Amino acid sequence: MFNYRLICIFVIIINIKNVLLSSSSDVEERLLLNHDIIDPNGYILFCLCMGRFGNQAEHFLGGLAFAKLLNRTLILPPWRTYKNIPFTDWFEIEPLREYHRVIEAYDFMAKLAPHVWPEDKRIGFCWLTSDKQKSDCTIKEGNPFENFWNELNVDFNDYAIYQLSYDEYSVDEWHQRFPPQQFPVIAMKGEEILGRPYKTEKIPLYTILGAPASFPMLSNHRYLQKYLKWSTKIMDEIHQHQQTLFNSSKYIGIHLRNDVDWLRACSDVESYHTQSYMASTQCLDGTDRFVTKKMCYPPDEEILRLLKNVVVRTRIKNIYVATDKRSMVNEIKDALSKQNVIVKHLDPWLPVIDVAMLAHSDYFIGNCVSSFTSAVKRERDVKNLPSAFWSFSN
Repeated sequence: MFNYRLICIFVIIINIKNVLLSSSSDVEERLLLNHDIIDPNGYILFCLCMGRFGNQAEHFLGGLAFAKLLNRTLILPPWRTYKNIPFTDWFEIEPLREYHRVIEAYDFMAKLAPHVWPEDKRIGFCWLTSDKQKSDCTIKEGNPFENFWNELNVDFNDYAIYQLSYDEYSVDEWHQRFPPQQFPVIAMKGEEILGRPYKTEKIPLYTILGAPASFPMLSNHRYLQKYLKWSTKIMDEIHQHQQTLFNSSKYIGIHLRNDVDWLRACSDVESYHTQSYMASTQCLDGTDRFVTKKMCYPPDEEILRLLKNVVVRTRIKNIYVATDKRSMVNEIKDALSKQNVIVKHLDPWLPVIDVAMLAHSDYFIGNCVSSFTSAVKRERDVKNLPSAFWSFSN
């Protein structure tokens, strides 16, 4: 009996030793293969490769809505500047999980991809017309597409093409054509095409097919902004700027879009007779008005007129200017000298700092046509903060 007990103890010790000596990667693999972590419904990933932050934000929210429609976990794509910016550098993850399942892209690639999306089974998805072949799917060609995928260490060894829409009427087709058992990850390229991927949309859409979202964004996706919460890193910087510039006092934030590229974009806008030009639906939805050049590229006198009205009405004397070119700081000081305004312009290298500063202002005036303004306005609408538009508001 004594010897038997000794043998049992010896076996237990050996088993404990084997567990302790197990590599952490083996333990991690067992954990990852747990169905509570790996999503059997699959994943979706796309490149936020259209334009600057304002456009990317609209595409992200549209893509988030599409991931929920398909019931696939959204792999949170990096934001794109001259390089990939991890999603969590700018925004928190947990609030998004109140709406749908998400995982940060670099976490997915490091921990889950080896198991659910191995290197020899990575398929790139392209929206292409029916006369095209898989070989026409140039998902990694050109800038920023190539750099976006390379910085995630993703190469594709096969391709899939589709002509499906991104609305609720196409969900069954997506499931039938691309079941998660065969296509665990739908990785999409953005491709600029003028089209109407949403069958119910009445206005023409400049669509980045494959993103998978429209531009301008659909109005029923704007509310998703409430799940985008700035990271602690961003908010710490915002609070520091508010203290340094205005001693944490109230301020009016204004957005001036006036670089030469914008002037060209606005020059013929009235000939289109449209309510939907870039982000203009944010102010024209529900009206009978069309986009005008003054809305798109407001003259200095309009900017000074509306800003003075707001200063007088709110009695707020601090003004924060965000712009892509001319700040008009001196012009504002001269025109509002009797109001004793204090005008500040940071020109941060990260435009999202301007977005966050404007979003947290006590009053905001922006450009009706700009998606940069749209990113600010959506956040303010969630918080019921007052906003206005040049050449639209009184």
